[in-house]
Amino acid sequence: MIELSLFVGGSIALILFVAFIAARLLRSRTAGMSIRMQIFIALAAIVGAFALGLGLLVIDRVKARATTLAEESARSEASAVAAIVGNEIEVKGRTLEDVARDLSRARGGMQLALLSTDGREVYAANARVDTPGTVSATAPIRAGGKEVGLVRVVKPTIVIQRMLADFAPTILILSVVLGGAAAVSAALIGRQIARPIETLTEFAVRVSEGERRAAPPPATGREVQRLSIALDSMRRELEGRPFVEAFAADLSHELKNPVAAIRASAEVLADGALEEPVTAARFVGRIQEATTRIEALLGELLSLARIEARGVEESGEVDLAEIAREVATREPDDAAKVSVSGGAHVVRGDRMWLTRLVENLVENARTHGKASTKVRIEVGRKGDDVTLSVSNEGAVGEHVKKRIFRRFVTTRPDRGGTGLGLAIVRAVAEAHGGSAECAAFGPPEVRFRVRLPAA
Repeated sequence: MIELSLFVGGSIALILFVAFIAARLLRSRTAGMSIRMQIFIALAAIVGAFALGLGLLVIDRVKARATTLAEESARSEASAVAAIVGNEIEVKGRTLEDVARDLSRARGGMQLALLSTDGREVYAANARVDTPGTVSATAPIRAGGKEVGLVRVVKPTIVIQRMLADFAPTILILSVVLGGAAAVSAALIGRQIARPIETLTEFAVRVSEGERRAAPPPATGREVQRLSIALDSMRRELEGRPFVEAFAADLSHELKNPVAAIRASAEVLADGALEEPVTAARFVGRIQEATTRIEALLGELLSLARIEARGVEESGEVDLAEIAREVATREPDDAAKVSVSGGAHVVRGDRMWLTRLVENLVENARTHGKASTKVRIEVGRKGDDVTLSVSNEGAVGEHVKKRIFRRFVTTRPDRGGTGLGLAIVRAVAEAHGGSAECAAFGPPEVRFRVRLPAA
């Protein structure tokens, strides 16, 4: 009963194990095979081959040993029977046929045959050599110094078959145990190898998304350390790029549309639209809108350039909750209401820049949230950090989730969005030794969270 339970349990475990491997391999066809999976497959193949070879070796050795023992037993019995029959013939003067008749009357359970010198069967009792699952041995019958016949003894090997069948559950359990050991070992080895690569990949992604001041994760191992140093050097090169180049590229990209609008409106006015007051007023309004957008872009870019290039120049203890309440009271009566929760939490930094951080988050919530949505600001403490969360009803589009903190990323340019507000939020947070993230993309709620070291 115990052996049956072990066999059933081992079979179920083996089936689940194979199904798990098959599922991971199918998933790797679309997502690519991870390093952990490659290590697991290699280790599983080695351990599986070892377990299979060990099982086959054990079975072969057991079968060979059992067959040898059965053959030796058959030879011993054949020699003993040949000696007895030879004695009967020599001492009592009987013939081989007489002995055969006595054996027929006795009907013993031994499987043997008496053969004449020319190979003719004189007596046979279930002693066919071509019967499956048997071994046989022959011995000469000697009487008066000469060979008078042969004795053939046949031994069944059913015991061997049962012995091998008894070994099957043990071998199956051994294979499952070795497979489990391979899985655990592969998971541990794969984690040790893949974890530093994954953390470095996350670091590289953060740098590519604009978090230029991110510190590389600690690395162990000579190869990983070299990779970490190379990535950090690349980050420093990106951070140390000539600012004028980046500034000019960003500015020229965003000024194309408003400059084109001003030029087109000016050409229409120059072609005679000044003589028509209604048309002239419409195109003058377009020029004013374009110049307002240019002024907003220049102001935001200069602010971003200042905080990125100079960092925090004036630092003091600032109550983040107090700043949040000040920003909330500035909202006009017909706009979305802003609520603030949380007690006093002091950080060290520049009050002007921290106020700008909260203003940008609130303005972003009002611009991109649902109409008449209520903006909620929560100030709290988590460990050694002060957290500020700004949330509103809405959702962030899939196409901007991964680049939401980059420059000029906006989904509402029709409402004056420049795409620099959240870039300034991240720059201010990093300049104060903190971080900014989108904690919830919605629906139903979008929540931005800023962490700053507590004073």
